[in-house]
Amino acid sequence: MSLIQGLAAHAAGAELLPFRYDPGELGLHEVEIGISHCGICHSDIHLISNDWGISQYPFIPGHEVVGTVTAVGSEVGSLQVGQRVGLGWQSNSCGQCEWCTRGMENLCPAAEATCVHRHGGYADRVRANARFVIPIPEALQSDEAAPLLCGGITVYNPLRMQGINPASRVGVVGIGGLGHLAIQFARIFGAEVTAFSTSAAKEEEARSLGAHHFVNTRETKAMRDVASTFDFILNTANADQDWSTYVQALRPTGTLCFLGVPPSPVNVHAFPLISGLRSITGSPVGSPYQLREMLDVAARHGVKAQIERFPMAKANEAVEKVKKNKVRYRAVLAN
Repeated sequence: MSLIQGLAAHAAGAELLPFRYDPGELGLHEVEIGISHCGICHSDIHLISNDWGISQYPFIPGHEVVGTVTAVGSEVGSLQVGQRVGLGWQSNSCGQCEWCTRGMENLCPAAEATCVHRHGGYADRVRANARFVIPIPEALQSDEAAPLLCGGITVYNPLRMQGINPASRVGVVGIGGLGHLAIQFARIFGAEVTAFSTSAAKEEEARSLGAHHFVNTRETKAMRDVASTFDFILNTANADQDWSTYVQALRPTGTLCFLGVPPSPVNVHAFPLISGLRSITGSPVGSPYQLREMLDVAARHGVKAQIERFPMAKANEAVEKVKKNKVRYRAVLAN
């Protein structure tokens, strides 16, 4: 088997440099993907900088992979060479624990991430357990599908698990890489959707994505006016905010869900949670089953990631733009 060529970080925060590695023998349950596209997720930026303290160098980032199956292990019957597929944040799980047997592989304690302690998708090829390699529906373009494999499932999963429907009133905090997809999915589920942003300039775009209402979070009166309005608020922003205001914006039994990770601890008073049976939760990516369903929904209902395309060779340039929040809304590398 020939060497895999990619772009690796060799130290925390270092620029990506050409790097080759020997993947060894293909595992019985593995597939190899020839990569056509790979999205750049904020998680890649954190891993390159070792913000989470889990990175090992050198490593090739990337976990929003779309490409074609180039080889399959001898025990793989679900995928064929030449098939167009995607691979997201997770590349393996134990397959035997309580969570795996309940179809919640994303919660497996032994879960393996596509680019943590292994090499990811800023490369010509990548490998993963076949259970986590998902066929891409024909209606989706490869470059637009790539961000759905992490960004898309990250917003789809909590909306789906929460049972969002035409009776639901949903708020989306932050109109960026995750938020612009969350608005589209919430609208498809029939919800009344409100976009929250610190940037008044994003109102027109939020409405074009499907938001019925827009709240400028810098306006205190606007935030007061939406008290006791929402069944579900999805926070996609990574910035500190007055979270008590969002708890007060929930109707009784409403939920505030965190996808973005604010730098400071989340402080709220307990009384509004107790008096209105409100809750605060978080959500990771989804299982392979949920990924399949999300891609099917996106294909049938026209959900699209808004992307900027970069050649794989310009990955460093693309990473810098993502770091500075200069991309609207997802960067995608193409081989």
